Amino acid sequence: MIHYQLRCGDGHGFEGWFRDSLAFDDQADRGLLSCPQCGAKRVERALMAPAVRSRRTRDRKPDPVVEGQAPDPQPAAQAVATLPDQLRAELQRMRAQIERNCDDVGDGFADAARRLHEKKDEPGDPVRGIYGQTTEPEREALADEGIEIMQIPWLPRAES
Repeated sequence: MIHYQLRCGDGHGFEGWFRDSLAFDDQADRGLLSCPQCGAKRVERALMAPAVRSRRTRDRKPDPVVEGQAPDPQPAAQAVATLPDQLRAELQRMRAQIERNCDDVGDGFADAARRLHEKKDEPGDPVRGIYGQTTEPEREALADEGIEIMQIPWLPRAES
């Protein structure tokens, strides 16, 4: 998955997640993208700051990745400190729903996703979704194998 800062023709900024840069180009060319503020169909990539790894970010665990029945996190969240309250609340509800309905597989996400992907074609009980952590190379390998996953912002639990 690739994360882009986007901007509509009216100058509204927002974010989007795409399988790769070709997926963004395809969706933009087909008019499938729109601004969440004004609905404008002309959307382009905005200038983005590079990700610089410091000691603090290098030691941080990646956000969990969800495979299976999780809701679509559109639009993708910004940095936690700058999230609007409504979006923060929605992401916290999403986390609670994922924790209720999916199994936490921790750092073994890539292997568990492969096993789950193989089970989907077998008759029997419904397959339960999973969530956990994985690395960028593991995410790329899963994508190359045709296993669709998504990375979502994992906010702290709501205090209510």
